[in-house]
Amino acid sequence: MQITWLGHAGLRIEQDGYTLVVDPGVFCEQQALAAALDDADGVLITHEHLDHLAEDAVRAALAKKPQIEVWTNSSVAAQAEGTPATVHVVGDGSTFTAGGIEVQCYGEWHDPIHRDIPTVRNTGFLIGGSVFHPGDALTNPNVPIDLLLVPSHGPWTRTGDLIDYVRELKPNRVSPIHDAMLSQVGNDFLGMLLSENPGAGPGTGAPFSKMTLGQPFEL
Repeated sequence: MQITWLGHAGLRIEQDGYTLVVDPGVFCEQQALAAALDDADGVLITHEHLDHLAEDAVRAALAKKPQIEVWTNSSVAAQAEGTPATVHVVGDGSTFTAGGIEVQCYGEWHDPIHRDIPTVRNTGFLIGGSVFHPGDALTNPNVPIDLLLVPSHGPWTRTGDLIDYVRELKPNRVSPIHDAMLSQVGNDFLGMLLSENPGAGPGTGAPFSKMTLGQPFEL
């Protein structure tokens, strides 16, 4: 399985000639996102917020390539009505295969932002039995995880909770995503706190490495 980070929460995953795009949002690097959607055979969307769903770009891709299949929760699926794509409604406990890639679904809701802001549905995806993309929730799937993608920063996150989240899930390794609202200083500081380097942070028990934007790697 080959993985390419598209920026923020977006991923391109390729296996055996099948291309899966995860959370194609407006904060992805736009050229990389456009290329990924052009090549996409399947799309996974964790929730409806624009940094995870660039609706115009996704609708254009689905119109151009109607054989694309989409897997997402009921809220996002309702927004995809009128497109020619096949849209599969999934939720906590769902399991499906996308082009030979097994995907399991965990969680129901976005973590709270504020009591005055409605909470939306959020579905985390365990992809290929290895990579867990939680969307915008600190969901514990209670299964072994090779690579945990941790949301770095958002209006609902607290760094101490991220540290405890990694400790709780005990992945083999961890990489940050969801970082569009962080400066370089903020990214560096978060990396220090999540690092296993002696004295750098409190420690999580998992090796930490940031993915390189647009650079594929094998898992």
